[in-house]
Amino acid sequence: MDIEELRTFVEVADAGGVSPAARRLGISKSMVSRRLIRLEQALGIQLLARTTRGAGLTEAGGTFRDYAARICAEIDIARETILPDGDLRGRLRVAVPLTSGPLHFAPVLAEMARHHPQLQIHAEYSDRFVDLIADGFDCAIRVGALRDSNLIARRVGQIYGKLVASPDYIRMHGSPEKPDEIAAHQALIGAEAWRFMDGDKVVTVQPQGRFSSDNGAALASAAAAGLGIAWLPDCVTHEYLASGALVPVMTRFPLPVGGVYVVRPPSPHPARKVRILSEFLIEAFERNPHL
Repeated sequence: MDIEELRTFVEVADAGGVSPAARRLGISKSMVSRRLIRLEQALGIQLLARTTRGAGLTEAGGTFRDYAARICAEIDIARETILPDGDLRGRLRVAVPLTSGPLHFAPVLAEMARHHPQLQIHAEYSDRFVDLIADGFDCAIRVGALRDSNLIARRVGQIYGKLVASPDYIRMHGSPEKPDEIAAHQALIGAEAWRFMDGDKVVTVQPQGRFSSDNGAALASAAAAGLGIAWLPDCVTHEYLASGALVPVMTRFPLPVGGVYVVRPPSPHPARKVRILSEFLIEAFERNPHL
C-alpha cells in the first residue's frame, strides 16, 4: 500500500466525498478515485460506499480509517524527526475553544499559516470537549483546568478572570461581598464550580441558577441582560467592562490565574507542527500577557 493512497482515503473519509477531499489535497477528482481503487484492490475489500451525495464508509472502511490515520500520522512524525529544519507540510487539525478562539487564537493560527505556506491548517471551533484520538485531531488548545487524561499538555500562557454582573442587577439584588453570599444570588452557570482566592487559600463555591451554558459569550450576554452573576475570563468580558455594561463583583476575592494549554495525544516524538503551534502561542502571550 502506498502512503499517499492511505492519506487520500483518510481525507475522503473525513470530508465525506471525493470532491471535497480533492480540494483539500489539491489534486484532481480522477486522481483521488484512482488512488481509492488501487487501495481497495490491494486490500481486497470495499472501503467506501459511493452515492450521488458523496462517499460513506463501509463497516470495514470505518475500522480501517483509524488505522490508516495513525499510520499517516506516524509517517509525518518520522519525516519531521529526520528533517527538523524543513518547512512544515501536510495538515494540522486543531480543536479550538469557541468562546475565545475566533478572537484570540485565530490570529495566531493565521500567522502560523502565513509563515508555513505548505501547511494546511484545519481548525474546529467548539466548546465541546473533543476526544483528540477518536476525532482525529493533532492537538487542541484548552483553557482553564485540565481533566485527568493520558494526553500530554504544554502550558503556553495564562488567563485572568473576574466575577461580573450588570449595574442593573446590582441595583436590584445587591452585590455579594464574600463567597458564601453567592448562594443568595442568581448565578449564570458555566463551570461546575467557582473558585476564588482568599489570600493563599482557594475557596470553592457551587453556584446555583436558572441560566446555564457551555459558551462564555452566551454567559456574558446573559449577565449584561441582568440575569445574574457570571464567573468569566477577561478575554470574554473586556468589551463589556470597557463599555460599563458589566462591572466587577467581589474584587476582594480574585479568581485564580488559569492556564492555556496545547494538549496532544501521547507520543514519544511530538509532531513538529504541534511544537511550532505551541511556540507561536507562547510568543503571542509574551507580546500580550493579558490575552
